[in-house]
Amino acid sequence: MFHSAPDSVSSEPFLVQGEVRVLALEAGFAEAGLTPLPHPADDRDAVRFEQWIEDGRAGTMQYLERTELNQDGENGRLLRSRASIPFPWARSAIVCFANYHCAQPLSIEPSAEGAGWIARYAWSGRIGSDGIRRPSDYHKVLRKRLQSLEASLHRKFGAFEARGYVDTGPVVERALATAAGLGWTGKNTCLIHPRLGSFGFLAVLLTSLKTQPEQPPLTVPDRCGTCRRCLDACPTGALVVPYQMDATRCISYLTIEHRGPIDANLMEEMGRQVFGCDICQDVCPWNRKAPIGADPDFDPRGELVNPSLDWLAQIDEAQFERLFNGSPVRRAGFLGLRRNIAIAMGNSGLDRFTPLLTKWADAADQGLRSAAQWARARLRATENSTTPR
Repeated sequence: MFHSAPDSVSSEPFLVQGEVRVLALEAGFAEAGLTPLPHPADDRDAVRFEQWIEDGRAGTMQYLERTELNQDGENGRLLRSRASIPFPWARSAIVCFANYHCAQPLSIEPSAEGAGWIARYAWSGRIGSDGIRRPSDYHKVLRKRLQSLEASLHRKFGAFEARGYVDTGPVVERALATAAGLGWTGKNTCLIHPRLGSFGFLAVLLTSLKTQPEQPPLTVPDRCGTCRRCLDACPTGALVVPYQMDATRCISYLTIEHRGPIDANLMEEMGRQVFGCDICQDVCPWNRKAPIGADPDFDPRGELVNPSLDWLAQIDEAQFERLFNGSPVRRAGFLGLRRNIAIAMGNSGLDRFTPLLTKWADAADQGLRSAAQWARARLRATENSTTPR
C-alpha cells in the first residue's frame, strides 16, 4: 500500500492514488481521489472563498466565517480558506464520494396535487433487524467508512495524524474533491463526477502522510461547456453568474439553514420545496446517465418522495422527532419545516389549505406566522384572480 521513494528523494513512505482508491472502495465508497496539500489551486480557491464571504454570500451561516486567532489575539485568516490553517500538519487529503442517486422521480417531473418536495439526499433510510426502515444519517454512515479507511492506512503506515470530516469540519470538501480529480465544479457550484454525476456525498480524510513525489495532478477538465440549464432553472436566481451561488437566495439555504421569516419575493419562487432543493441538479445533463446507487444505507424512504403537504402538516412535534431523528430533515427544526410547508401551501393554489394557514397565522413563531399570513393572502389572491366576474 505504501512505497518508499528513492534515497535521492526521501526514505519516507508515501501514498499512491490507485492504492488509496482501492482501500476507499473496500470501505464502502463509490469513488475516491487523492491530492497533496497544499494542492496546485490552493491560492486560487482561498481567494475565491474569501471573496465569497466578503460579498455576504454566506447569509447567516456564521460558522463559515470562523477565523484563526493571530498572535495578538485578533481574528486572522478564515479557517476554511485553506486546510493548512486549521491543520498545519496535513500533507494530503483523501476525498471520497458516496452515490445516493436512486430511481425515484425528479423534482421537475409531474407530481400529485398538493405534493411537497424533500431533497433527494434526505430520503435515505435502512432496514433494521426488526424489518423497519428508519432514517440513516449520512454523516454517521460516512464517518464510519472514513474510520475504516483510516484503520487500513494505520495497519500499513503505523502512527500518523489524521482527521475525517463529512460536512462538519473547517474544510471546503468540493474544492478538495476537484483537486483530487473526482470531477469539476459545475456552473451550479456542485461537484460533477464525469461518470457518477452530482448526486453524491463527499467525505474527506486529511493525513500527515505525503503523496507520491512528482505525481501529476489528476484534475478533470470543466465539461459544462456552453450549457446554462442550471442557471436558467434556478427559481430564486441564487446562481448569480456561472460558478457563483448566493446562499441567501438559495432554496436549500432558506429551507434548512435560515431561521425566521423569509422575504416575500423569495417565498413566491420557492414553489413546493419544503426541505432543500434539487432543481439545479435535476436539470443537469450529467445526471441523466448517472448510475443508480446500490448503497443499502441510502435507500429512499418512499413516504418522503413527493410527500403530501396534508400529511406533513399533520405531523406534531413528537412525530417529527420519531420520523426524522437521524435524518437531515431534523436540521430544519419542527417549526422551520412547518414554515416551509406553509410556503408550499401558498404556492399550491389549493384553497383547502386556507383553514390551517389561518390557524398558523397566529403562531407564536415569527417565521411560521409570517409564512402562513403570506400563504393565506396568496391563496386568496389566486382564488380572486380565477373567479369569474
